[in-house]
Parts: sequence; C-alpha cells; structure tokens
Amino acid sequence: MDIFSGFTVFVIALLIFVAVTIGKGVRIVSQGEEWVVERLGKYHTTLQPGLHIIIPYIDKVAYRIVTKDIILDVAQQEVITKDNAVILVNAIAFIKVTDTVRAVYGVQDFSEAIRNLIQTTLRSIVGEMDLDAALSSRDKIKVRLKESIADEAIDWGLTVKSVEIQDIKPSDSMQRAMELQAAAERERKAMVTKAEGEKQSMILAADGRLESAKRDAVAQVTLAEASARSIQKVAEAMGQESAPLYYLLGEKYIHGFTQLAESQNSKIVLLPADIQESLRGLLGRK
Repeated sequence: MDIFSGFTVFVIALLIFVAVTIGKGVRIVSQGEEWVVERLGKYHTTLQPGLHIIIPYIDKVAYRIVTKDIILDVAQQEVITKDNAVILVNAIAFIKVTDTVRAVYGVQDFSEAIRNLIQTTLRSIVGEMDLDAALSSRDKIKVRLKESIADEAIDWGLTVKSVEIQDIKPSDSMQRAMELQAAAERERKAMVTKAEGEKQSMILAADGRLESAKRDAVAQVTLAEASARSIQKVAEAMGQESAPLYYLLGEKYIHGFTQLAESQNSKIVLLPADIQESLRGLLGRK
C-alpha cells in the first residue's frame, strides 16, 4: 500500500507538472495586444494576436503591450509667458505603439516619458509667446507641440496621433489683474469719449455763434443799406422843400407819445411844456 500510495502521489505530481508546463507553453494573445518574450533574460520574439507555443521555464512573457490607441492625460501646470504672465495649461495626447521592442527597451515607461515630454515642450512653446498670443493660438500651439515631440516618440517606438490643448487660461491672480486692467481701460475710453463729445459740443456752439454773428452783421448791413436808400428816396422826393420833412418828423413825434401812453407799463406820461411851440416848429411857423 505504501508503494501504491507513493506511486499515486508521483503520478498526480507528474500530471500537475505537465499541466503547469502546458499552461506555461501555450499562450493566447488577444487582439489589440503584443507580447514580448524573453529567453533566458534576453529578447527572443514578439507574439502577435493568436495562439502561440513557447518553451516553458526557458521562455518568459516579459511585457504585454497594448497596441490600441492610448489616451494620455497631461495634468494642468502653470506656465510663464514671455511677458511674465502666469497661465494654466493642460492637454491630452493620443499615442500608438508601432514598435513594441523599442517601446519596452527604449525607455523605462513610455507613457510617463511622453507625458513629461509634452509638459516640458508645452512650457517651452508657451514661454516664447505673449499672453494674448498664447490665449488665442491654441491650434498653433498644438501643431508645434506635435512636431516637437514626434522625433522622440519615434525613437521610443511610438506614434503621436494627436495632441489637444484641453484648457488654457490665466491663473486666478492673473484673471483678477486682467479684470482690473479691463475696467481701467473701459473707464479711460469712457473719459475719452466724454471729452470728445464735449469738444465737439464746444466746436458746434462756437460755429453757431460765429454763424449767428455773421448773419447779424449781414442783417445790420442790409438794414443800413435799406435806411440809406430810404433816406435817399425821401430826399429825392422832397427836393428843396422843408415842409414835408417837418410834417414827417411831427408825425413820428406824435406817434411816439401815443405808444408811450398806450403802454401797460407806463403810469405817468410827461409832456413838454412847450409842446405847442414844438409842434409849431415841426409843422412850420406858417
């Protein structure tokens, strides 16, 4: 019985060993992955998707690499622009492993390497721009960023398919400073507009006064010319006779007293004591 028990244990152990050996030798690689096999610590082959047989205990699957597009989130970081403004920038990158051997042996962690490369390159690109240019040139930054990291990515067996700038904005302190600057600029424009309006108003008022003075002068000249022509006509009509002139003067004299007496503001009307002599002098002694 002891011999039989020992043989049974041996058979069971052998079966377990065979099962484990088969399990270690048979490998099924899923679609979208590539496995790197090392033989005795040295690179041996790359297993493509499908069923594969390797030598157990000698060959070892060292790396399992995803060949689908990989999304890398680049954390937000502070960047100082050319004019010493602080802005916050974060990005997202889409990469793909095109050379598995380079990806695993060219760099220790290709995902972290690409992420750090994007961060440093992004700081360098934005640092060459002014604040306004950095905030308004997202597409330009994206193109330059992709071109700058493409060569390094190829050396690591990677292809950078796209790099997108998720957000680029001033820091909180910079936003407050920009708001104060914008408020000051609006106030300055308002003051300039008000001053310009007052200037135009003064110019228009001066033009109005000038035009009024010109028209008054023209009116005075016109009245003077009319009076001169009137006097000339009267003189021509009278000739050498003075009686018509006295008559006209007397008529004006009496008309003036009549208006003075009819005025609502006049309470007392003074008449000259020699009114009869005055009328006689105006109308003529005869």
